[in-house]
Amino acid sequence: MAIDYNKHFQGCVDSVKAEGRYRIFATMERIAGRFPYANYYDDNGNSREVAIWCSNDYLGMGQHPKVMKAAQDAIDACGAGAGGTRNISGTTRYHVQLEESIADLHNKEAGLVFSSGYVANEGALSTLGKLMPECAIFSDELNHASMIHGIKGSHQQKFIFRHNDMEHLETLLKSVDINRPKMIVFESVYSMEGDIAPIKEICDLADKYNALTYIDEVHGVGLYGPRGGGVAEERGLLDRIDIIEGTFGKAYGAMGGFITGSAAVIDAVRCYASGFIFTTSLPPAVLAAAHAAVEHLKISDVERVKQRENVALFKAMLEDARMPFMKGESHIVPLIVGEPTCCKEVTDILLSEYNIYVQPINYPTVPKGTERLRLTATAAHSLDDVRYMANTLNDLWEMNHLRRVAVA
Repeated sequence: MAIDYNKHFQGCVDSVKAEGRYRIFATMERIAGRFPYANYYDDNGNSREVAIWCSNDYLGMGQHPKVMKAAQDAIDACGAGAGGTRNISGTTRYHVQLEESIADLHNKEAGLVFSSGYVANEGALSTLGKLMPECAIFSDELNHASMIHGIKGSHQQKFIFRHNDMEHLETLLKSVDINRPKMIVFESVYSMEGDIAPIKEICDLADKYNALTYIDEVHGVGLYGPRGGGVAEERGLLDRIDIIEGTFGKAYGAMGGFITGSAAVIDAVRCYASGFIFTTSLPPAVLAAAHAAVEHLKISDVERVKQRENVALFKAMLEDARMPFMKGESHIVPLIVGEPTCCKEVTDILLSEYNIYVQPINYPTVPKGTERLRLTATAAHSLDDVRYMANTLNDLWEMNHLRRVAVA
């Protein structure tokens, strides 16, 4: 009997729908010079203007005049694509400039650009693990899927420690021979919780147990530190982190990922990482935009100050309204709903009745029962935007009798 493949896969999709976690992509067209506003297109092709409250373009750099001009100039100079992999005609002067810029950003000897932050994590972690026989990798339980993928690809033994739990991490480190290669893998800002890792304490344990440190700063670079080097820079710990991974797709408003570290580490990843070697390199326009954003935020604090002001106001208003948000140290505000269908209904109401776009965050991105809105007040939001959003959420929770109990 012939297999009905389409029926099988439709069944897979139907099971996701039955659980209330089927994802519908909203079609958006950002309006140049007017972020966080964008044109939203419904299923009939009709559009209307909405305010985005879930963007990772935290500082509005995707529409900064310097960034846009750099991209336009690169297209005029070089055309659209890079024309090949990095090894085969695809390394441009834009790659070299950007890698020098990120190495300088983190006070490291070298940097390497990847096509995305996901590819950077997967490529770097799988490669570093493979190159250290019998390596023990210690991973925070809430690390991003790209880090989990990379660690799995290393085919080395992994130890998962409870989120930000230094006592548990030390217990696991003690269980491994002090002379065995080790790597502690963690994030600075955890984007679904909004909290920040105890970086100094992790570095202390790494020194004590002879381990490399690998930090994912994708939600930190550009936003934290006097030059945007991330939380590690803000806390004066850059020199204690061996490998720093980041992205140009969030606070820098462009696209791509990167790692920085010693020349030997970066060259080893360059030589061995399949995800780097066998993919077409990023186009000049994207690299030029990223470079302009990185260099601008090394010297400008205007955007960071504005965003901090907006985040502080937003959190204060939610606190006053007893809204159930997770009170982490970072700029990210996870507002807990706790049920997938309700979470989707809340975001549907925000879009249809208030012209506010937020994407519901459901399983498997977050554990079942913790479904949430992941809210981001950017530097581009006005104070009136922030007040309107906080008051709208308060009204919506009141009208729908949603719980007000605060969460940690």
